[in-house]
Amino acid sequence: MAVRASDISRVIGQVPKDLLIGGKSISTASTLPVENPATGETIAEVADATADQGLRALEAAADAQPDWAATEPRERGEILRRAFELIGERADDIALLMTLEMGKPLAESRTEVSYGAEFLRWFSEEAVRIAGRYAVAPSGGTRLLTMKQPVGPVFAITPWNFPLAMGTRKIGPALAAGCTFVIKPAALTPLTTLAVAAILAEAGVPDGVLNVITTSSSGEVSSAIIADPRLRKLTFTGSTEVGRKLIEQSAKQVLKTSMELGGNAPFLVFSDADLDAAVDGAMLAKMRNIGEACTAANRFLVHESMAEEFATRLAGQMAELTIGTGTDDGVQVGPLIEQAAIDKIDELVSDAVDSGATILTGGEALDRTGHFYPPTVLSRVPAGCRILREEIFGPVAPVATFNSDEEGLALANDTEFGLVAYAYTQSLSRAVRVAEALQTGMVGINQGIVSNPAAPFGGVKASGLGREGGPEGIEEYLETKYVGIKL
Repeated sequence: MAVRASDISRVIGQVPKDLLIGGKSISTASTLPVENPATGETIAEVADATADQGLRALEAAADAQPDWAATEPRERGEILRRAFELIGERADDIALLMTLEMGKPLAESRTEVSYGAEFLRWFSEEAVRIAGRYAVAPSGGTRLLTMKQPVGPVFAITPWNFPLAMGTRKIGPALAAGCTFVIKPAALTPLTTLAVAAILAEAGVPDGVLNVITTSSSGEVSSAIIADPRLRKLTFTGSTEVGRKLIEQSAKQVLKTSMELGGNAPFLVFSDADLDAAVDGAMLAKMRNIGEACTAANRFLVHESMAEEFATRLAGQMAELTIGTGTDDGVQVGPLIEQAAIDKIDELVSDAVDSGATILTGGEALDRTGHFYPPTVLSRVPAGCRILREEIFGPVAPVATFNSDEEGLALANDTEFGLVAYAYTQSLSRAVRVAEALQTGMVGINQGIVSNPAAPFGGVKASGLGREGGPEGIEEYLETKYVGIKL
């Protein structure tokens, strides 16, 4: 059923538009427009924070830190659990809001709501499992007590592509660990974060524990917060270029940092792969979130014996996808986030074609209102093309070939990035060898999606530091203290 205009107005109208600092709504002198990428229309105006207001948010977090750290782990967990349940009850409204500001089809938005809420449930359960260690010193006369304590106030910078999940993946473990929080969502998609913050407050998060600042001056506001000695942890999801700058800034305060940065995911199809399963997996790995995901398959490396058939089948499925506004019935591919995304894809595709690649489907931006680019498959992509080196962040699948396992792995690892890789093979021994040899933080064997709240998400090399999710996720928000007790 098509979304009614009254539902759109209601959902946007009920979202807070001001900053959230110390439990209070704070208006600003200027506002920040939020656009629907499917139409280019402004759907809301939110507060546009200054650096001083960012520091006020950090002050609120620092003031709330002692009491929140002293709050019983069970109570912290119960608050997160209540927030998980409230998000589930309001899933349809949150999904609609996400589609309006980010563009992904409603079905994908609903999936993200479910996925993102799971981080709150997972870490509600981890809150009561923070444990230390007690040991007898080898000399026998001293007892060694190791304890875990919250690192302190956290500053989180989240991206536009998963407005809910990238927030809850950080908020969940931080609050579970006993840390207070300042979050700066992307200027392109702030509404979902504001809605989730309101739900967390309703669930019982005390004033000052969670603060939200929206701003068009990201660099200025973030720099001021990072330079403040009251901050003890920085977590960021975004590009490697920005991540490097933030790591440099964080060095002055020697902040604990976790960085989930860019990717260039290889998708390997070996000669013994189940081709039907590989194509289905490729569709998931490429087209989740319209290809606007750091985990999206970026390079399809296919054994030369089946590369042509793989590319043809993939192009056939990609060409059948329905393109349109995310709120319309049956739409599978929504708009990209902004015109700059289309401009970059045009450059990458043109470079590949000029180098000898063949377009099997798509390959040219659509002439219509909004930021639409069709699902595209390129075959016979030569080595050295920009599209094999740079993150595409859109619905384009370049297919290249290899003729031995060693060559395939060498091509897969020939990148500064190391977030995730995918591999299709029916050989268990090959799967193990490949998983061990791939220089990535995550590997999907015969599956096109690896993200799971119960698993550690993160990369190596230029793809980041630290892990989010799983038992490892809460460790990013804890410090280890050793106490020696002389008997």
